[in-house]
Amino acid sequence: MSEMWIHMGPQHPMTHGLWNLRVKVDGETITDAEPELGYLHRSVEKLGERRKFFMNTTLTDRLCYASAMTWSHCYVQTIEELMGVEVPPRAEYTRVITLELQRIASHLMWMGAFMPDLGLMTGFLYGFRDREMFLNLLEIPSGGRMLYNYMRVGGVKRDLPTGYAGKTERVLKTMETRLNEYENLYDSSKIFRMRTQDVGKIKDSDAKNWGITGPNIRGCGVPFDVRKADTYSIYDELDWEPQTASAGNGWGDCYSRYRVRVNEIQESINIIRQALEKRPEGPIMASKVPVRTEGAAFRRTEDSRGEALMYVVGDGTDRPYRWKIKSPMFTTVSASPNFLKGYKIADIPAIMGSIDMCIGETDK
Repeated sequence: MSEMWIHMGPQHPMTHGLWNLRVKVDGETITDAEPELGYLHRSVEKLGERRKFFMNTTLTDRLCYASAMTWSHCYVQTIEELMGVEVPPRAEYTRVITLELQRIASHLMWMGAFMPDLGLMTGFLYGFRDREMFLNLLEIPSGGRMLYNYMRVGGVKRDLPTGYAGKTERVLKTMETRLNEYENLYDSSKIFRMRTQDVGKIKDSDAKNWGITGPNIRGCGVPFDVRKADTYSIYDELDWEPQTASAGNGWGDCYSRYRVRVNEIQESINIIRQALEKRPEGPIMASKVPVRTEGAAFRRTEDSRGEALMYVVGDGTDRPYRWKIKSPMFTTVSASPNFLKGYKIADIPAIMGSIDMCIGETDK
C-alpha cells in the first residue's frame, strides 16, 4: 500500500488544545509523525521583559491552565534567587500545601480529559467532579479557581484562614475513597487495559536521552523528581518518595503513566497532611524585597507535567532584561514521533492523551 500524510489537528478532540499532529500512515499503521506547535504562541517571555518583576505572576499563571500555581512558584523562586530574598518558613509550608493541591487538581483534570479518549465517559464525570473539591480549597486563600495569582516574590498573598486544615482533611479523606473507586473502575476494565497496556511504549534510556521528565519518565520506572533530585522549598523536611511504575524491563506504556499519576495523588495527600501539621507560626512575606536588581538566576521545579525551568537576567532596573522558560511538554511532544511509530491510528488518542498535554506552557 502507498503511504500518505494525514492531519490530526489543530482542532481535534485528541489534541487537548491548539496544535497539529501530522501522521504518516501505511494503511492503519503509523510510519512517521511530525508535531506542529505555535498555534497558541503568546510571547510570554517578551511580554515579561516589558513588565516589572512583581507583575509577571499574572503571566505565569496563564502558562498552564491546569497547573497555574506550579508555574508561578517556579517564577517567584527564580526572582527570589536573583534578588537574594529569604522566604519565611510559614510561607514555604503554605506554598507546598497549595502546590500539592494544584498537582492533585491537575492530575484529576488529566484523568477527566484522558478517559473519554478511550471511550470511558464516566472517567470525565468522576475526574471533574473530584477536581472541584480541590479548586474550592485553592479558591479560599487565592480568590481564584483557575488563575490564582497567589504566589508573591518573598512569600504568598495571604495566609490560610482558620479552619482550613479541617476542611482540607475532609477533602483528602474523600479523595482517598475516590481513588479506590478509580481503581475499581479502570484497573478492572478489560477495555481500558487493552487500550493502554503495551501501547505507547517508551524505553527508560530513550526517555532520558530525549529529555522526557515528570510522570512520563517515572512511568518508565525512573525515580527522577526535581523535588528530590534538586530539592527546593521544604520538600527535604517532609517524608515522601517519587512515585514510579513500569511495564517491565525499563519500559513505560500508557497504563504505567496512568498508575504514576494515581499514585502521585496519594503521595500528594501525604505531603499536604505533613505540611499542615508542621507549618510553623510567623510571617508569610519576606521583610524586604528589592525593587531593582541585576545578575542572573536559574531555577527548576517539578511541575505537574515534569521539569519546569526558568532563567532570568536583571540589568539593574525593575524588570527582567531577559526571561527564558523551558517547558516539559515541549520536550515530550518533540519526542512523540519516536513512540508513535508502529502503532495504529486508533492508538494515537491513548498515547498522546497519556503524556498529559498542556499547550499553554508548550507554546508560551
